[in-house]
Amino acid sequence: MSGRWIWVLGVLSCAGAGTSHAQDTSDLAQQLANPISAVISVPYQLNFDGNIGPDDEGSRTTLNLQPVIPFTLDNGANVVTRTVVPYVWQTDVIPDTSQSGFGDVLLNAWYTPPTQGGLTWGVGPVVRVPTWSDVSSETWAAGITGIVLKQSGPWTFGALSNHIWDLERGPKTPTNATFIQPFVSYTTDTSWTLSVQSESTYDWANDQWSVPVNFAVSKLAVIGQRPVSFQMGAGYWVESPANGPEGWRYRFQVQFVFPRG
Repeated sequence: MSGRWIWVLGVLSCAGAGTSHAQDTSDLAQQLANPISAVISVPYQLNFDGNIGPDDEGSRTTLNLQPVIPFTLDNGANVVTRTVVPYVWQTDVIPDTSQSGFGDVLLNAWYTPPTQGGLTWGVGPVVRVPTWSDVSSETWAAGITGIVLKQSGPWTFGALSNHIWDLERGPKTPTNATFIQPFVSYTTDTSWTLSVQSESTYDWANDQWSVPVNFAVSKLAVIGQRPVSFQMGAGYWVESPANGPEGWRYRFQVQFVFPRG
């Protein structure tokens, strides 16, 4: 989607362009259902997890800043980057203590050829940068990430995955982990998106699964000629490691969309 297309979308919202505007907004909402869509966006995602720690009395709130920036190449392909910067507040995860700070930053980049037949795929590197805060792994890690998805009518379905290893001798946090995120969503003509996905991680170093299943509903609106997506969701921890979160989790997200230059 070009910057001009998004700008026109905003102008139409002020002009009350009826059916045409509704269709344009719905199309953009479905593009946002694609994690590597060639659209500049900045999501702020707030997550709450509870029942953490040896006494199941701990809680953790995480605010993720996740800017997505695509770069178009001469051959029509894109390089799409996504940086995940978490800020974490947690209480009683370690009994009778609290911690806060920036968590490790995750840098992702995918090379994505032009979509053919509705099928999109991408592959590239992933790097975890430690922040050495109270909530950091204090360990460098890197690996490979890939994604494949299909968009057919109002449906989007696919999976994102990565695998990372620690890069240090004698790491403070030994890392050998596989992340798998299958997802499916349905976008309506009125720019509502219903989605279900999992953000499962297998820790090979400790032989443990973390498996939350998340359900969410999103609405794309145009505010002051700027497309903004609002999302609310809830999930359930089907499986988690010892002292990990249990039960229900909750999510709220605001995603700002920007024109490309």
